[in-house]
Parts: sequence; structure tokens; C-alpha cells
Amino acid sequence: MDKSERADMILPDGNKDEKKKSVKAFWGGLITGALIVLLLMTGVYAGSVAWRLISVRKTDASAASEGESIVNGDTLQKMKTIEEVIDTYYFYDDQVSAGDLQDGIYKGMVKALGDPYSEYYSVEELEEAVNSNQGISYGIGAYISMSKQMNMAMINGVMEESPALQAGLKEGDIIYEVDGESTQGLSLTQVVNRVKGREGTTVNLTIYREGESDFLDIQVIRSKQIETSTVDSGILEDTDGIGYLRIREFDAITVDQYAEAMAELNEYGMKGLILDLRSNPGGDLGAVVEIAGRILPQGLIVYTEDKNGKRKEYRGDDTWELEVPLVVLVNGYSASASEILAGAIQDYNKGTLIGTTTYGKGIVQQIHRLDDGTALKLTISAYYTPSGRNIHGVGIEPDIELEYDYEASEAEGKDNQVEKAIEILEGKIG
Repeated sequence: MDKSERADMILPDGNKDEKKKSVKAFWGGLITGALIVLLLMTGVYAGSVAWRLISVRKTDASAASEGESIVNGDTLQKMKTIEEVIDTYYFYDDQVSAGDLQDGIYKGMVKALGDPYSEYYSVEELEEAVNSNQGISYGIGAYISMSKQMNMAMINGVMEESPALQAGLKEGDIIYEVDGESTQGLSLTQVVNRVKGREGTTVNLTIYREGESDFLDIQVIRSKQIETSTVDSGILEDTDGIGYLRIREFDAITVDQYAEAMAELNEYGMKGLILDLRSNPGGDLGAVVEIAGRILPQGLIVYTEDKNGKRKEYRGDDTWELEVPLVVLVNGYSASASEILAGAIQDYNKGTLIGTTTYGKGIVQQIHRLDDGTALKLTISAYYTPSGRNIHGVGIEPDIELEYDYEASEAEGKDNQVEKAIEILEGKIG
């Protein structure tokens, strides 16, 4: 996912998900308003678009003339002086390796851009990012994004039968500390890397939970590798064939999972569809474009423009156009790739958007792989909906503004946004 911190990115194709999902009857009240990004992984990283890994050759610092590059004789000498001072005076010299200091230099250069979506990846962080896009995750079995209000990592959901659920973590929990270290100022990737670890080891999370008088200390035993399911679907109980399909994030595996879910819903005689993108932080651009092409009529789905104004278009055909009435659920944590899909559906007047204004992440990140196995994730362009809207910092306003009723959900197990969607679809089904 950033604030979902996930960034629109370009990643390699992932493995196909072969796991067969059965269609279940869902009561709308059981569906919570936050569906998100996996904590077991690196995630999120906000949504994302599809990462293309580009090999970038190392450059010789001496080849750049002084005054034209930040890497020059003066900066190299200053770095050497700082190293000598640390070696001479720093008290905890056994806790910081030369590699840690080197990574700090590289991370600091990217952080100085002031862009929360650009980041330096170590070898391990890059591997985790690629695995996450392919639906392979490690950790505690929780979905995570960044809280827009608090700018800190937030639990946005927990998986069934997961260590997170067993430990008592809940949607909306703010991760204040990990093993006693504050998460303030950390990116989503950094928080996730602190939470994940070897199977069977324990991580202590200090949680801020609204309504509690003090912080909560929750210990979670990390689980083994998990293959992520990004799509849930079923026919809603007590309705005339209204299907429900939730997409948690857009990974390489999501396209096949979506196609399989839709085939099952159609087999059950679906007459209308609720597409739930609430708290979906984004993901792979290629995945969301392919799914959009199975919903929208032939035409433009999204286009991007880089800093030089170069435009790239992503289009779909009408082979798979959805033929039943559609309602899309969104909220303030629907970001990036989910906004691409929601915005295109709105531009084509293909469905009714219900909920609250989306997050507003309208920029694209790309992974540049370096020769030593590390990488840079950098913002490279802005994306636009088919009508030319760039929603960065603004978001997409729903057609029907409706706040999620948390009290009704807690007290009665009802989802007022799903109920409104059912009402709209029943009116169209007749």
C-alpha cells in the first residue's frame, strides 16, 4: 500500500495463483469498512502500479566534475571525517556496522528528496517487495497501511486464523512502537521490516487504540510464509442475485483471482455487483489495467505523464465488459491503483461510487535495480483518469457520500455502505 504508503509501481510478473476459491454467502453486515494491505510483507507500498526493474550501472564518482554532482571531493572528505569522529567518540560502536552506515548514507540521499514515496531498498527489502507483489508474505497475518491522520503505520485488517487475530490486534490499531522502538517518521516498508522476522519468533507491538486509556503492549508470534489471497467474493444473502467482490490490493496474482471469482459469481446467476475497494492501497498497474479492461467498454483506462510531458496510455477492449449494474465502495484509504479503477468507472459512468473521498495518490513509482542487488524506488510520473483528472492530493469524490457507521457495525454487525449499495442495485435490477 502510503498513507497507504504503497506507491504506484512497476514490478515483474508474479506466479499464477492456482488456489480455487469457493463462493460463499455473505451477509453485508459482516463486511468491515477497511480492507487493506498485507503486513506480512512490504507492502503497500501505496498503491502501486506495476514495477519494472531497471538495471542501473554504477557510476564512477570521479567522473562527475566538482560542482555538478553532490558526490565530489568535499563531500567525500566530509564523510571520511564523520566516519573518523564516529570511530573515535561514538559510545555504541559495537551496535552499528559499516554496512549500516553505508545504507544510512544511501537512504539519506533519497529521503532528502522530501518525497514519502521514494525510497532506497536494501537487498532484503527489494526481495520482500518483489515477493509481496507476487502474493508471497511473511509475518503476523495482518493488513497494513499508513494512517492519513496520524502519518503512522496502521492495522487495517487481520487474516482469519492468523497470529495477529489470535493476539488481539484490531482494525484501526496504530503501531506506535515495534520492540520498543518508535515508528514515528518511518515509512511503511521500514515498519513492516521491523515487524516481520523468522517463523516462531515474537514481536512486541505497542499499540494506540482509540477508546483505550493507555497504550497496549501486544506480543505476536510470527508465522511462516503465507500465500496471499487478494480477492474475496460471494452472493449476498437475502438479495436477488447481488454479488459482492472485494479486492484488497492489486498484485500480480489478483487478475487470475478476480477472473475466477467473477466466473463463479456469473455461474450463480449474478444480477448486480458490489465492487469493494475500501482501504485498497493500490498495487500493480498492469493488474489494475487488466481488471479495468474486464469492466469498462473499449477505450482509455488511464494515462501517465513524466516530468518532460511524455504521455503513455493504457487502454482496454470490450471483450470482457461487465454487463450487470455495478456499485463501487471507496473510502479515504482507497489509494493509487484502486483510484485508477474507481476514477475510470466514474468517468465512463459505468457504476455508482458510494462512500467517502479517496486518498488522493496520483503519482507513479518505479523500481530501479542497482548492480549490487539494492534498488531505488522513485516517483517518475503522474497518472490521469480517462477524462484528464489528476487526483493527487485531491482524491475522487463518490457519487453518493456516505460515512461508514462504525457504531452500527460494532453493535449490530451491519455495514451501512453495503446496505446502500444493495438498495441502489435492487432499484436498477427492478
